[in-house]
Amino acid sequence: MTTEHGHPAVRMHIAGEWCQGGTGRTAPIVNPATEEVIGEVPLATTADLDRALGAADEGFRVWRGTPVARRTAILHAAAGLIDERAAEIGRVMTREQGKPLAESTGEAHRTADTLRWHADDARRAYGRVIPSAPGTVLTVRREPVGPVAAFVPWNFPVGGPNRKISSALSAGCSLVIKASEETPATAAALVRCYLDAGLPPGVLNLVFGEPAEVSAHLIASPVTRLIAFTGSVPVGRLLAAEAGRAMKPSLMELGGHAPVIVCADADPVQAARRAAQAKFANAGQVCTSPSRFLVHESLAEDFTAEFVKAAEAVVVGDGLSEGTTMGPLANERRLEAMERLTADAVARGAKVLTGGERLDRAGYFFAPTVLTGVPADADLMHEEPFGPLAPITAFTGLDEALATANALPYGLAAYGFTRSAATAERLSDELEAGILSVNHCGGSVPEAPSGGVKDSGYGREGGPEALDAYLITKRVSHLLVP
Repeated sequence: MTTEHGHPAVRMHIAGEWCQGGTGRTAPIVNPATEEVIGEVPLATTADLDRALGAADEGFRVWRGTPVARRTAILHAAAGLIDERAAEIGRVMTREQGKPLAESTGEAHRTADTLRWHADDARRAYGRVIPSAPGTVLTVRREPVGPVAAFVPWNFPVGGPNRKISSALSAGCSLVIKASEETPATAAALVRCYLDAGLPPGVLNLVFGEPAEVSAHLIASPVTRLIAFTGSVPVGRLLAAEAGRAMKPSLMELGGHAPVIVCADADPVQAARRAAQAKFANAGQVCTSPSRFLVHESLAEDFTAEFVKAAEAVVVGDGLSEGTTMGPLANERRLEAMERLTADAVARGAKVLTGGERLDRAGYFFAPTVLTGVPADADLMHEEPFGPLAPITAFTGLDEALATANALPYGLAAYGFTRSAATAERLSDELEAGILSVNHCGGSVPEAPSGGVKDSGYGREGGPEALDAYLITKRVSHLLVP
């Protein structure tokens, strides 16, 4: 079923059924490229949430008792459906979130790859036998933690929810997941792939609603055994505190302000091209997006010139239009943040080399922006921009660059460019980040962990570590009785 605008009609999925919700409360879904309302998303009541929790409680007993080979087969089938439907999912995603269609479709395919990795890794949730006293069998077992309450934002509308869903289901857990109200049809399309693959009713429940109301209710429920969150640092702090009051473990993948250190021996043109490509991907709305560019003074002129060239080559437009390489920002809030951060930097002496303003058209479009001379006390140097702003600063020595990079309380991603193996090792050792890329600005991959340190959170998603948060470790000491 679709709306009059051709967008899928959105429903929640609770206890094996697609439903509108108890009161019929809704919020508008807005296409960020046109500012047109293209649909409505239902908002859950506490009764809806309780039904979802009850379903997850029952679903957990069913799913954890399902043989791992059967679970893996269902998850692989879901991955196949995501691949088959990637074009359709991508189109829905672009209408809701704005990113170019190629990025959206690519995200769907990467989502399928992530699911396959986690499904296979479920077979390797090994325990161990520990040598002990005669007549005693001492073992360590890994078991699913229980029903999970998961919360995800709008910037990766299918990849974000899937990182939680795929890990939890692979470990044998059930979920109630609150996806973003701004990209609900994309999340629903993902959930449908799992259901069509044969996932039992109640194992995966999808809800939408007022964020504070939903999170407080789900976290406090005795059904919930783990909280998994991706989002901003301030909201992460609040949810972690609520989880702490309830004595529940949590997985927190929070924001950052990723430094890029371009060392004196690097190729400035190559570094600028690779950094700019990463900077303007998804209009900079990526928690690992490079966002502070620290360039050795001997390379600053060449690096900056190439970066500006790359920024001005970006084709900004509707993500569904052919040739678009950067879509709109996701909402009016992001536009206002870009204008505020740019104005503050300029007021403090920064120079805008290109961009720096909202584009004069319908939609939430902001020009790819490069600034130099941004002082250390500017808001842009302390606040994650989460948009297409690139401040470039020159440094004289690596000690200075490392000190600047590590000065903020964030520690999610960092990047470095150098031809020296010794310098690369120093960057690896001294940069305070959970993710470091050297000589490129690549994103997450299924086979390796991602996560932050300091205010950027704790726990890891991806790689063998992805299941850790969703499993408990149980020690069993068995005294053999004749």
